[in-house]
Amino acid sequence: MILLTGATGTVGRALLPMLLESGAEVRALVRDPRRLGRNRVEVRIALGDLGEMRDPLIRRQALRGVDTVIHLAAAIRDQPTGRVEELNGLATARLLRAAEAAGVERFVFFSALGATEFQRTRFFRAKAAAERAVARSPLQTTIFAPSIVYDRDDPWVRLTRRLALLPVLPISGKGQAAYQPIWAQDVARCVMADLGRTDGEPRRYELAGPETLTYEQMARLVAKAAGTPRPIVHVPLNVVRLGLRALRRVMGNAAFATWEEAELLEVPMVSARGTADAEALGVQPRAMAEVLGGA
Repeated sequence: MILLTGATGTVGRALLPMLLESGAEVRALVRDPRRLGRNRVEVRIALGDLGEMRDPLIRRQALRGVDTVIHLAAAIRDQPTGRVEELNGLATARLLRAAEAAGVERFVFFSALGATEFQRTRFFRAKAAAERAVARSPLQTTIFAPSIVYDRDDPWVRLTRRLALLPVLPISGKGQAAYQPIWAQDVARCVMADLGRTDGEPRRYELAGPETLTYEQMARLVAKAAGTPRPIVHVPLNVVRLGLRALRRVMGNAAFATWEEAELLEVPMVSARGTADAEALGVQPRAMAEVLGGA
């Protein structure tokens, strides 16, 4: 049985149908099973989230009978159940140790390109700590470190489409951080290919799309694909920071964005290996314009 966390996220929504189609038995760790859509009747449900990984009962229930863990879940903003550091770093370590104790054989973890202990954002620092713990585990481990993962209707693409309805498209900062965006479907295919391995060796893959694009170029591309190309206006980072922090204080988790999320778009996520790791798994990533243009 496979335990899948993050089943309702961008990668999870692409991966879960592939797992089910392959005949895998899947247990999804979710807060709200309704977000699984029609797949909720085909999976086993474990109620919980990253913030509850401190509860040994939740961990035991999630891992009962599991031989493979695919840990996709991540948090890019603080939640009522914990800060970014705990939800991405400590929660991963707790799940990993519980998997080792429960006799799980394989642990698949999603990190991020550019995650180091010295990054400017708490998210990347937490991912780096979690990745280090996974790499040291005695389990058969796979670490995926993708650049920005997108889909035709993921939260960032939806937000950019809404902003493109304005007379001008606002971009935080200079918008020149570079990325190699990779489609969620291509990422899911990479995971499926890795699950087919039987050599038992630990692996680390850097997943990148075929193009290097800046944040501004990606935003322009989304707006153009939506049929609403707009002139760009750059909003100074100090204005973005003050505005989003004030919005968070007023709206809490209902805020459409936080400063921590905006700051992530100032961190480049580029692999010197380009698409080589994805191609080694038999996947030829598609370009972002091709994917969004086919929506």
